[in-house]
Parts: sequence; structure tokens; C-alpha cells
Amino acid sequence: MEKVKDKGPLVDDIYKKAQQINKKNKSIIAQRNVEDKGTAILVKDLDLWYGDFKALKKINMDIKKGKVTAFIGPSGCGKSTTLKCFNRMNDLVDSCRIEGLIEIDGADIYKKDVDLVSLRRNVGMVFQAPNPFSKSVYDNITYGPKLSGIKDKDTLDGIVENSLKAAAIWDEVKDKLDQNALSFSGGQQQRICIARTLSVNPEIILMDEPTSALDPISTSAIEDLMDELKEKYTIVIVTHNMQQAARISDQTAFFLTGEVIEMDETKKIFEDPADKRTEDYITGRFG
Repeated sequence: MEKVKDKGPLVDDIYKKAQQINKKNKSIIAQRNVEDKGTAILVKDLDLWYGDFKALKKINMDIKKGKVTAFIGPSGCGKSTTLKCFNRMNDLVDSCRIEGLIEIDGADIYKKDVDLVSLRRNVGMVFQAPNPFSKSVYDNITYGPKLSGIKDKDTLDGIVENSLKAAAIWDEVKDKLDQNALSFSGGQQQRICIARTLSVNPEIILMDEPTSALDPISTSAIEDLMDELKEKYTIVIVTHNMQQAARISDQTAFFLTGEVIEMDETKKIFEDPADKRTEDYITGRFG
């Protein structure tokens, strides 16, 4: 590990700016709840290959329950690849090979007898670009529950309302449930996608740059929503926005060339990084 020498003011600046932006909200970064609720995802010595290319190298991390964990690092460094290991989306890539251990709530998710449908119901995913189905809002939200065998109309109605309320979009769409989800704005579509994820009651929500395609107002709405959702869910987010990571996350992991350089509480990463490469990245010296 390259130790930080003569840490400059830029590291603190990013964190302080994020604090200033967040002062209008109840959740100021410096006052985040540090209660340890236990481990949601445990990763030990994770290696991953695409053909002959080794994309991940000895990844180790302890992602805590009820927290927002941010993955930061340059493009192509392994953030999204790691994220997709948590619900085994990489299984869809023919040339992909994985070694190591990933446990969710103490269970090895790469055992041969793991039910992938159940795993992906428990570990939901929100993608970079909003991707609602070309169906009504109602049909988008009930898609997962119906696949799970829920058919009762009253039950489905309750799931729709509760999921849309949890995604902070109920008031905007409650009179438009029959309208095609693609007819809404990008920010609304992304919250509909979050509601769709919540409809099957996952424990973990993975977010792969969920605000990169959104305007600042929609981005702020999604960030506020994440802070509310972590009371019930564990959230892991990939982001290239340093101030976003500082604003919304409790833990941050810095990736570089397929490795986790360091992972710690977000305040520690941004105010006092242990590795000079981390400082260099978050202060914009490379990226």
C-alpha cells in the first residue's frame, strides 16, 4: 500500500462540499448512524476472468447491513463487474469464470444448488439507464409479484401502492397507473424501476450508476430516496461522482485495475485516505 504523504486540502474539499449540499437535508454525512447491524455481503479472495483476462483480483470486502456502500474508481476498474457478482449476473457471460467466496447473510451464493430466481429476487438491481417495460406503471410493478405466484387483485393493488410510495413517486403516478411507464420523465422512470425492484421485497439493492443519465433535480430525488431506503434495505451503488459518494454513502470502496485498494467508512476515505492512490483519484489527479 502506498501511504499518503503531505495530504493536501483537496481531499477534505470534496467531502466538505458534499456536507454543505446536504445541510438542507436531515442526513448530514458527519452525523451518519455508525451502528453495526452485521454483515450483508461478505467477499473473500474473489477472482474473476473473462476468457484469459483477469478482471478481478483477490477482492475482499465486508458490506454492512442497512448501509449505503459506494464503489468508486476509474472506468473499467472492476466496480460494475463486482456488483454483478452479487446477483450472479455474470453467469450470463459465457467466458466468465469466478473463484473465491461470496456470502449473503452467511450463505454461499455460488453453491450449485442456489436458486437464481430467488437470489435475484432477494438482490435487486437498478441499472444506469432507466429501463421500465413498455407496459403500464401497474404492470411494471406487478410483474415480479405475479411471477412469484401472487394473483389476488387486492394484494397486487397493495403492493403497487406500497412500492410506489417507498420509491417516493406514488403521488406523481397514482392517477396514471394505466399509463405506459415510458411516457414519464427519466427521473420518474428510474423511480418506477426502483419501485419495481422493491415490489418483490429484496434485502439488498444494487445500483449501477443510477443517476448518471439524469438531470440534477432527478439525481437529488434519487439520492434522498436512497437515504430513506437504507433504513430497510442494504444498498450498494457504483458511481463516478465523488461528491455523490461523499453525500450518500456510509462505506466507500476504491477500485483500481481490478483490485480494491482500500475500503473504509466514507468519512475516513475522503478525509484521511490510507493509500496515496486513493487520494490521487478522489482529488482528480487521475481518473
